[in-house]
Amino acid sequence: MEESKKTSLNMDENVEGLIAYVLGPITGILLLVLEKESDFVRFHAMQSTITFVGIWIIQAFFWVIPVIGGIISWLLGLLAFAAWIVGMVKAYQGELYKFPVVGDLAEQWVKKVNF
Repeated sequence: MEESKKTSLNMDENVEGLIAYVLGPITGILLLVLEKESDFVRFHAMQSTITFVGIWIIQAFFWVIPVIGGIISWLLGLLAFAAWIVGMVKAYQGELYKFPVVGDLAEQWVKKVNF
């Protein structure tokens, strides 16, 4: 069995990657600031941040539209829940899994963001 890599926060990479999704953009931003070495963790932290902030913004827009907006917002909530579960599982499995559209953005932006 392959030994898991440790991060600059002295955690296993896959565990820290999972944590990037636990509280959505809160843990995502926190790990973007704190994690200095692991590109794997920083990618998942960026993907988590972009995904959940984006969904929340879109949901807020749709809430102002009567009836259909609520339905669309509810569906986006289901999408967010599915992304949350998939992100945590894939990160824990050690996979650099990219969500459609957001994954490519995260990959590009994480290289540009250094706190």
